[in-house]
Amino acid sequence: MKFPSLRLAAAACSLVVTATVAGCATGDDAVAQGGTFVFVSPGGKTELFYDPPSDRGTIGNVSGPDLMTDGKTTSLSDFPDQVVVLNVWGQWCGPCRGEADDLEKVYENTKDLGVQFLGINVRDHTKDKAQDFVIDNRVTYPSIYDPAMRSLLALGENYPTSVIPTTIVLDREHRVAAVYLKELLADDLQPVVERIAREQG
Repeated sequence: MKFPSLRLAAAACSLVVTATVAGCATGDDAVAQGGTFVFVSPGGKTELFYDPPSDRGTIGNVSGPDLMTDGKTTSLSDFPDQVVVLNVWGQWCGPCRGEADDLEKVYENTKDLGVQFLGINVRDHTKDKAQDFVIDNRVTYPSIYDPAMRSLLALGENYPTSVIPTTIVLDREHRVAAVYLKELLADDLQPVVERIAREQG
């Protein structure tokens, strides 16, 4: 159950991003290519699961500059045959700060199962602030630096770019298995990631 203060923080983050969604398709700092996933959130749910696996849609190849390494490009396609947990975040977002240690914990606990985490840093126009967030929170998985939010176009039709943080769990074929439109705790995420990592085809 989410506490009222966390709800307010999440709403505030959403408002910050909503005002700038119209500009998401400009700039050249990230690349998005199409997929088959169509986002639907019946009744405003914040936890969505897509089963059976054969019914899952794919997202496009998310790709852009690596946040921590100049001159390097990081892409979803760098992680073939791995479960990938995408997390859309910004250092300005309170719930993102709240869940950072939980996401890192799940990453450390599941990477030996063939799981990779990939962050997408958005709306941070000062790169060093986003880098400080990674260092201060001891985040060890990579992030794409995408202040203009162009990479979110790859996340599918109707995807709610105003909701930050968002976490998307992709299966080994990079089909969408689960979407969370809220701050996460390790206890919420880890069982789902483990289940998807153990799926057979």
